[in-house]
Amino acid sequence: MSTEVIHQADRNRYAIFLEGEEVGEATYTPKGDRWVFDHTFVNPAHQGKNLAAILIREAFEDIRANQHVLVEPTCSYVVRYMEKRPETHDLLAIPIEDAIAFCKLPPRN
Repeated sequence: MSTEVIHQADRNRYAIFLEGEEVGEATYTPKGDRWVFDHTFVNPAHQGKNLAAILIREAFEDIRANQHVLVEPTCSYVVRYMEKRPETHDLLAIPIEDAIAFCKLPPRN
C-alpha cells in the first residue's frame, strides 16, 4: 500500500493519497501561531486501512519540521489521536483535557 501525504497550504489542508488516488484530508484554520484542526475525512471505501492515523502522523511530522506552529484540535479524531499519543502533546496549543471537553468526548476506558 503506497501512501503519500501532501500539505496543500493554499487550501489549509493535508491530503492523503493511496496509490495516487486522493482518499482523505485533514483541514485546519490558521489562527496566529496555531492551526485549529477542525476536520478529518477518509473516503468510506478506504476506511479500516489506518489512513487517518497515517494522515495525522505525517501532518504532525511536517508541522514539527517545517511549519513551527502549535495544534489546537477541535476535530474529534485528532483529539483522540493526540490523547492516545503523549509524544504529540508538545504540539498542543491547549491542554488535551480542554480539547476533549470541547469535543464533548466520553472518557476513554
